[in-house]
Amino acid sequence: MADPEFQHTLAKASTLAGTSLHTGEKVTLTLKPAPVHHGLKFRRIDLEDEPFIDAHASKVKMVERATTLAEGSVKVHTVEHVISALVGMGVDNAIIEMDANEPPIGDGSAAPFVECIKQAGIVAQDAPRQVFEIREPIHKEFPNGSILTIVPDKKFRISCTQVGPNGRMTQYRSTEVTPEIYENEIAGARTFVFYEDVKPLMDKGLIKGGSLENAVVIRDDTTMSKEPLRFDDEFVRHKILDVIGDLALCGKRFMGHVIAVMPGHASNTEMANQLGQHFAKQASMVKPVSIPTGKAVLDVNEVMQVLPHRYPFLMVDRIVDFEGDNQCTGVKSVTINEPYFEGHFPGHPVMPGVLQVEAMAQVASILMLRKEDNQGKIGYFMSADKVKFRKPVFPGDQLFIEAEIVRIRRSIGAANARCLVNGEVVSEAELKFSLFSP
Repeated sequence: MADPEFQHTLAKASTLAGTSLHTGEKVTLTLKPAPVHHGLKFRRIDLEDEPFIDAHASKVKMVERATTLAEGSVKVHTVEHVISALVGMGVDNAIIEMDANEPPIGDGSAAPFVECIKQAGIVAQDAPRQVFEIREPIHKEFPNGSILTIVPDKKFRISCTQVGPNGRMTQYRSTEVTPEIYENEIAGARTFVFYEDVKPLMDKGLIKGGSLENAVVIRDDTTMSKEPLRFDDEFVRHKILDVIGDLALCGKRFMGHVIAVMPGHASNTEMANQLGQHFAKQASMVKPVSIPTGKAVLDVNEVMQVLPHRYPFLMVDRIVDFEGDNQCTGVKSVTINEPYFEGHFPGHPVMPGVLQVEAMAQVASILMLRKEDNQGKIGYFMSADKVKFRKPVFPGDQLFIEAEIVRIRRSIGAANARCLVNGEVVSEAELKFSLFSP
């Protein structure tokens, strides 16, 4: 299984040929390896100078029944399926070469692209994967009825509701998205169209390559296609497939729970654009700061220069001691005014254990960012092992958070940490982090 901590690319080139959905042209698509931090880029090898187009929301130019990217006069249509397959299968960096302006539609699903990726193989690269964590809800409603909300989650999940005209073919599905789940439960879902929409789309010069071999047509309450439905809820699964591909245009992987009601390419790509702005703002909050060496302290203002966290998620009031290069101690004063006490056992208030782990992670991050090579980077919490909660923490307690770096390999670091009250250990954990430059 691929290591999710590191970026991945393709082991070799792999090619897929076929007919495009909207233009109806013959096209050959080749997926190629790319270096770290390259991201996903399309390349039109049929044009002079073989120009590239970034798979990014800033390049979105048209979203009717598909997502189109453009750079000047150079366009690439219907990009969502191939991007969805690459992201869903865990590929971070790749070049998507085409000798026409639209990928082959295949059978209308992402399965052909998944097979192309598997033929190429996937390899880990020597750089940590940059995964943003959604820290506060992001919500957007659209005039056509689409609603997209993304809430904090330690995994990447999508809960989607598909609703057709007059409520037809209403379907709902909620799933975590991993390469295994993507390949087996999402990639095979085919594109679909309601019968009454076919002629208007054809009148606009779209779906020239469409047929019952690469789409499911819904007429009244029946379906028409070359083969039976692959899933009872195939339509909402395809919507999830599209959401994955479109939201990937934000330019970053992220942890969060996407709640999508009647999503479409317009709403998906607009949310991707908003996500990109959100991540850029989050990254801009962290600026290079000189963290003192030797015996030193940091007050809360200096802590906030190092960490991107702010109230109520900042769990460190100050750093009171650095011991050499690998150990430090932080302090958090736990007061009854903490917002979590309103809902966490209000009749018997205790500090949630997960927030103690977050406090340990923040102190350990400061310790790792203190190293010269890491100044100005962002530390992302990757995992917590051997977590133990030994005693409750109450309002009025002063939490001392001790952290010690035990290993740093490239931009991945591991630390042991513990929280103490009155000299007694109340919680402890082994933590792992990824560091990268904003």
